[in-house]
Amino acid sequence: MLAVVGTAPDLSLDLTVGRVKLEGGNIVINGRSIPVNRGTPALIGAAIQTLTVFGKTGIAGFLAGDIGLGQGSRKIYHHLVHESLLPDIQTLVFHYLQPDVDWHNRVLFRIDDMENRPVLIADAGFMYAAKMSGQAGSYDLFTPDAGELAFLADETAPHPFYTRGFILHTDNKVPDLVQRAYDHGNAARYLLVKGSRDYIMDGTGLLSSVDSPSTEAMEAIGGTGDTLTGIVTALIHTGMTIPESAHAAARINRLAGFNAQPTPATQILDIIAQIPKAVETVLKDGN
Repeated sequence: MLAVVGTAPDLSLDLTVGRVKLEGGNIVINGRSIPVNRGTPALIGAAIQTLTVFGKTGIAGFLAGDIGLGQGSRKIYHHLVHESLLPDIQTLVFHYLQPDVDWHNRVLFRIDDMENRPVLIADAGFMYAAKMSGQAGSYDLFTPDAGELAFLADETAPHPFYTRGFILHTDNKVPDLVQRAYDHGNAARYLLVKGSRDYIMDGTGLLSSVDSPSTEAMEAIGGTGDTLTGIVTALIHTGMTIPESAHAAARINRLAGFNAQPTPATQILDIIAQIPKAVETVLKDGN
């Protein structure tokens, strides 16, 4: 089973654990509908759409409402540490959670105790917590954008707010920042760096990159980074290697955006709807 852990910006959403499906413009978990606009719901929607091409279902969600104050994140952390995790989780992705080093480490210890350790993927807040805790190397894939990568590359920054200015400078190229992150043990086994060009890298350097199709209007659409993380997570869950999954996901996300013929008013749901067709095209063409 693929499991997604994250929050949505809705304080009325209490901790909810269960199977997730996509219905219209919402993800539905335990009878509760959550709009798919960006963030974790967009990630889940993209993962579901990707898996449909392979005839797979069965995404589990660990979700709670959080607007950045941490209440929902702490409920999720507590559940992951103190309640029984689903025994058949093969792929586990962490998304928007308030970074908390102590809770992160307790969750990671809990995962290490699982009989069959899942593939671990982290984005956004949980990726920050992994770096801050010194445990980044325990993960199989991080999916940072350029700003998040700068924090991973800064070996002295205890929090993203304190990333040093010279590292954020635009003259720094992604491969150099990636190498810096690996040199200081602040990266997962693989990195998928999201941006105008998507980079797939590991500790040996650049594995591949994707920069087409390039659709300028996608820059104004919130959630395209979330969909990319959802797609790559789903592809890994099908059994593809992580580098193959990352390269294919970058192509699929871009192609789905291109096929949506976006304008600045396009919603992320319009792109998510194009994912199955894009998956079929990319797999047919070869990764």
